[in-house]
Amino acid sequence: MNAQTEKRLIAGPAGLIECAIDRPGAEITPRGLALICHPNPTQGGTMDNKVVQTLARTFVQLGYRAARFNFRGIGKSEGAWDEGRGEIDDALAVLAAVREADEPLVLAGFSFGAFVTTQAALRLPEAQRAQRLVLVGPATSRFNTATVPADTLVIHGEQDDVVPLNSVLDWARPQALPIVVVPGVGHFFHGQLPLLKNIVLRNWQA
Repeated sequence: MNAQTEKRLIAGPAGLIECAIDRPGAEITPRGLALICHPNPTQGGTMDNKVVQTLARTFVQLGYRAARFNFRGIGKSEGAWDEGRGEIDDALAVLAAVREADEPLVLAGFSFGAFVTTQAALRLPEAQRAQRLVLVGPATSRFNTATVPADTLVIHGEQDDVVPLNSVLDWARPQALPIVVVPGVGHFFHGQLPLLKNIVLRNWQA
């Protein structure tokens, strides 16, 4: 993301996992760790996806260390696509490697990465649970996206042609979960990444 981005290879269940960590400036009070999961690897998703990088920049601005990583078989990450099962294990392996003891945690994901985020969150022991989840364009129509806590921030484009808004509303309705719908925006938030960032910032500051 920038010259200060720390690149690491960590041990994962299917081999090494490529990881990138960005830190807030020394003048910002540290708030914890934000782990961000990228979109579907079979459709070109990587940790350098623009939505993922936007989320990382946003969390760094808020005072979090932002960790991104490539799922198995992408970039320098070893292994092969596992239809979402092993990818959840990848996320948990990265979290175990980069999270400091008792460090506050935010889990975030875009599209397929949002599905992974919801499932990974369920697997954490009570004492290690995330303070909050942020889901952008969650792939509810394609993957078994789990039920989430009531304070989860879900952001979806009105004109998403990859994951229809109706499928997200159908997933959210039984949970009475509000969705932030961005008018006129598609799945990848083309031209609207600053707006996406501002939605997260405003939500946090509120």
